[in-house]
Parts: sequence; C-alpha cells; structure tokens
Amino acid sequence: MPSKVSCLYLLTVVCWASALWYLSISRPTSNYVGHMSVPMRKIAKPPKNITFTNIRTRPLNPHAFEFLINEPKKCESVAPFLVILISTTHKEFDARQAIRETWGDESTFSDIRILTIFLLGKNTDSVLNQMVEQESQIFHDIVVENFIDSYHNLTLKTMMGMRWVATYCPKAQYIMKTDSDIFVNMDNLIYKLLKPTTKPRRRYFTGYVINGGPIRDMRSKWYMSRDLYPDSKYPPFCSGTGYVFSADVAELIYKTSLHTRLLHLEDVYVGLCLRKLGIHPYQNSGFNHWKMAYSLCRYRRVITVHQISPEEMHRIWNDMSSKKHLRC
Repeated sequence: MPSKVSCLYLLTVVCWASALWYLSISRPTSNYVGHMSVPMRKIAKPPKNITFTNIRTRPLNPHAFEFLINEPKKCESVAPFLVILISTTHKEFDARQAIRETWGDESTFSDIRILTIFLLGKNTDSVLNQMVEQESQIFHDIVVENFIDSYHNLTLKTMMGMRWVATYCPKAQYIMKTDSDIFVNMDNLIYKLLKPTTKPRRRYFTGYVINGGPIRDMRSKWYMSRDLYPDSKYPPFCSGTGYVFSADVAELIYKTSLHTRLLHLEDVYVGLCLRKLGIHPYQNSGFNHWKMAYSLCRYRRVITVHQISPEEMHRIWNDMSSKKHLRC
C-alpha cells in the first residue's frame, strides 16, 4: 500500500497542476477558492525572551512582518551543520520538489545534519497561498512572512531567512543562501569548503565576489537610482545566486539591516551590511552565477551552477550520483 506521505504528495502535485492550469485561463471563482481551501495552522510566534543585543537606536527598517507559515521547531532536537535557505516563488513547486529529491535531500548525508528551508512572501493570489500552505503541511520545509512576494522584495525575503536562523536555529554551524534554479554540488560544498571535521569558522562569508558599481540605466533590471545609492561603487558583495556564511553572521546581518537603508538589490544590500560589520567576503571560484553546459568532470569542480531547470536538476544529480566511481 502507498504511504500516507506518498498519497499526500500525489494529491499536492495534482492540485498544483489543476490550479496553475485554471489560473492560466481565468481568475478563480469564490466556489473554486472554497474548494481548494485548507485549514490554516497556528503559527508559533517568536518567544518573547528572544532579543537581538546592541540595538540601542530606533530601527530604520524594523522588519515588522509576521510569519504566516513557520517551522520553529526544526532545530530543536539537534543543531544542524548546514541550513540551506532557498529563495523561491509560489508557482515553482516543480523546482522545490526537484531540490527535495536531489541536492536538497536532507537525508543524503547520514553523518551530517542538513536542513532545507524554502523562503517565500505572501502572494496576491489567495489560491496560490493556499496551495503553498498545503505543500507546507506535507513537507514542513517552507517559511513565509506577510510581505508581498515580488522581485523588488527579494531583500526582505533574505532578511526573513537571516531572522529565522537567528531566532530558531542559532546553533547551526553554517548557512547557505541560494535560489531555486541553482544546482549545488553538495560533496564539494560540505567536504571541500566547509570541512565538518575542522573547527567551525566565525565571521565567515564566501561566494562569487563582485566588485562593481550601480547601473543608472532605468531600463536595466539592476537599475539603482542616485537617490537610493549616490556612491559610484558598491562594496564587495557575493552574487545572490549562492553564498555561504557562518551562522553567527546571520544574526549580525539581521541586526545591521534594521539600521541600514533598504535596497531592492538583495546581494548588494547584504554587501552593505557586511561592510558595516567589517566582514570581507572571500572569493571562491567554485560559485558560478551563470549557466554552464553539463559535463561530469566540469560539474565535479564547482559548487553552484545557475539557470538549471527541474528536469536538468534530476538528470545532473542522477548522472553524478551513478558515476562517482569514475575518474576525470
């Protein structure tokens, strides 16, 4: 007989497919929404005795958002070695599932505890919010705050992740922030970069470091106005496609963000917070922020690759897993 989780998963896939098809041809009616509704779980609020020290001035960005979906007990039993924060959107169920079944599988390493957490805001479509709530009830790996989920709110999404780690998982050793279209070579990340047998690092931050300046062309996706950022150069920052840092930095960045003017370019904003903290990000050529044609030997040398579809993710993972005995 199929397990309960398998049945729930199959039901979720069918519901997602039906909902997205329906949304593509029309707006949902009130009857449809009622049919898809699921009971909302009561979300545990952060304990009142949790504080972030050294905040002595009135916050510039108070991050006054509430958790709509939370997993506050994920780190209660055992502190994880690595927490992976994945920025995603509501319609990317296939990408989330591909990650769960490949490099984000929490059971891949029997001797190392890894947590995978998907980060979302609130969608303007109630049906999509309900579908994510249902997905969360099955997999328990989704965190949502009540800001509007959009490209210009990516910084809020990342700060939510920092807040979650600082509040609910402060004893983790390392954190990775990445996106849902990234392939991660977990063997290289864990054994070659983080090295579980060595002493945990502190105030550590690494990724693909970019040294650049603001783009003033209003047609650009990365446009930055002089009013928001008057300087001609950004501080060194890591591409938001994937970076890794020691867990103590999560709280430091979150606290610093409360007093740092918000920018919509998430990776640049994190770089600004790091500069205030006096933390210099280390360059690591294993982090690729572009797409790279697949070859076994090529992918064995990297940590991240960008613009990977769910189908490609499965193919790459299966090929690399089945050919570990081969040499390059």
